[in-house]
Amino acid sequence: MSAHRGVGDTPYVVWRWVRSTPNAPAQARIALRCALVELRLDDEAITDAVLAVSELVTNATRYATGPYEMRLRRIAEEIFCEVEDHDPRIPDIPTFPVAAPYAPNSESRGGGLDALCAVLSERGRGLHIVHELSNGFWGFRGGERTKTAWFAVSASTQ
Repeated sequence: MSAHRGVGDTPYVVWRWVRSTPNAPAQARIALRCALVELRLDDEAITDAVLAVSELVTNATRYATGPYEMRLRRIAEEIFCEVEDHDPRIPDIPTFPVAAPYAPNSESRGGGLDALCAVLSERGRGLHIVHELSNGFWGFRGGERTKTAWFAVSASTQ
């Protein structure tokens, strides 16, 4: 993928793997980092995307049927990263705790450490991580025989 050409509306396949591929999340992180560096994304966007894709690749490999594919596409000022598997079922989406608004002289409590502990004690932490790293801009698309998990990061460059 050339940095001058960029990633367009049409998806660019970054990497493909199967269930027996050793250490798929690590390989996905390397492949995505290389692609995003070539696109000259800023370091924070690259770091966030690499961590988020690791979670999606782990989930796909653990819970869905392969083969699998990781793709990039650019739409406006966002880079979308997609992870496709061959299980059309969309997983249950976890709910995300909402912290109470800051009120310095209030006795009320919400969110905070209790909410964080609840999130970290349950399965599905990976989607919480993806949610935070993508500022809530992520989801799933289902097809007849496949599903695609996706998230977006800013396409701002260095």
